Amino acid sequence: MVIRKFETKTLDLILEQMVETVGFSKDEIFRIGEQCRQDYEQLTTELKEIKTLVLQAIEEGDKLEIQARFARRRLSEVSKHFNEYTEIEVREAYEKAHSLQMELSINRSLEKQYRERRDDIERRLIGLDETIERAEHLVTQISVVMNYLISDLKQVGEVLENAKQKQDFGLKIIGAQEEEKKRLSREIHDGPAQMMANVMMRSDLVERIYREKGAEEAILEIRSLKMMVRSALYEVRRIIYDLRPMALDDLGLVPTLKKYLQTTEEYHEKTRIVFSSLGNDTRLPSKYEVALFRLIQESVQNALKHAEAKVITVRIEIRRDQVIVMIKDDGKGFNKEQKKEESFGIIGMRERVELLNGELTIDTKIGTGTVVMVSVPIND
Repeated sequence: MVIRKFETKTLDLILEQMVETVGFSKDEIFRIGEQCRQDYEQLTTELKEIKTLVLQAIEEGDKLEIQARFARRRLSEVSKHFNEYTEIEVREAYEKAHSLQMELSINRSLEKQYRERRDDIERRLIGLDETIERAEHLVTQISVVMNYLISDLKQVGEVLENAKQKQDFGLKIIGAQEEEKKRLSREIHDGPAQMMANVMMRSDLVERIYREKGAEEAILEIRSLKMMVRSALYEVRRIIYDLRPMALDDLGLVPTLKKYLQTTEEYHEKTRIVFSSLGNDTRLPSKYEVALFRLIQESVQNALKHAEAKVITVRIEIRRDQVIVMIKDDGKGFNKEQKKEESFGIIGMRERVELLNGELTIDTKIGTGTVVMVSVPIND
């Protein structure tokens, strides 16, 4: 008995050291990725400036080439009729041709340097982009390992008898969490963060526009900034809504769906969304409302992003012991037989339905749209 306690303490100590080491490695990789990202942004700015310098050097070189050609012709003319020109005119022709030739030579040298610097920056950007991508991938993998090491899988072990199943189940959950974090991080970075950074940059220009172009132009710029801030605020609200629609707890599934689909239709002007609900309006248990909302949300987003649908029909029927959902679109569809691997979104939909002991069917063909049917039993 004493030996078992000793072994447990030793294993716990080893596990703590492993977690600490893995966490340190994760932080180091993250710092490397952040440094690479900063270098990438700086080099991108420098690349724009270098490209501008290359264009300026080319234009200046073309002008100097024409001037040097005329100067050489002038010098050739003076040399042929040497006796007809004064010594000063001969010297001026020679100095003019020599000066322009020197300027042209310097210009060509600068252009070559700019081009070499441009090519070098482009190569470095490719390398940095690959490093950033690898760093993100490694951080995700290490996060999965860390969470798996520190997660308590004892309760899951009571349900899953096979150790292999327990590992797969735990890793799948943790992997899904990390993918969701990565998706959220990218949405914030590419959406509100990018918009606000642009607002900051353009806000610095307002004062200069006011000085150089007057109040009217400055007011127009401020109006444009207000539109950008409004768009950023919409993106923030959308991300919060995606995380957990607050109206779901207060209003229930059907009113929240109606509001969500109406907002989505307003944002996607080229797509019409038709929603109908049948049956009881009674509230469902929270886990059913959240799962069904996410299923419909994922299906609608797939129809908008991938199927490029013009009309999306959403119908939900709440019976006493069952909920039936249909999401239909007139998009381009896909070939299920040729699709070897399901997308992450569809896998998540299937898992949600399976957790509720329900059934999910997807009927689709190329060019005929897609119909998603969900049937979930309601257990008291």
